[in-house]
Amino acid sequence: MAKKPPPPPVDAEDVIRAYKNVLSTVIEQRPSGTRQRLADALGKHRSFVTQITSPTYSTPIPSKHLPAIFSVCHFSKQERDAFLAAYRVAHPGKASEDGEMRRTRHISLTVPDLGDTKQNAALDRAINEFIHKITSIAGRGG
Repeated sequence: MAKKPPPPPVDAEDVIRAYKNVLSTVIEQRPSGTRQRLADALGKHRSFVTQITSPTYSTPIPSKHLPAIFSVCHFSKQERDAFLAAYRVAHPGKASEDGEMRRTRHISLTVPDLGDTKQNAALDRAINEFIHKITSIAGRGG
């Protein structure tokens, strides 16, 4: 019996570009301000959102950001399925097989402008870390 030839090597940038193309198309169809809402939900700057959503950048999207992306960008089932199929090729084992992600919701906070970019970023990170800690505790049942 002849051995099956190994599959061709996967080009990491191509498979990342595949899911970013889906995300980019979704975002282009959403109202203006979606990128900023996504940046706020992730606790990141808009430049980070540009890097993870643009197919021209090879920066992968961390799986921990997927629930926020799906929530803020309001993916349809078809868009989500297409995105997850491409994401799983690029990052095997990083997204659940059934595509179920923990439901999230977007919340907006108004905080004081501390008058310094670095201090504002530190405050944003601290708030984000606090929320992640509290929700991880709640996810464990106490």
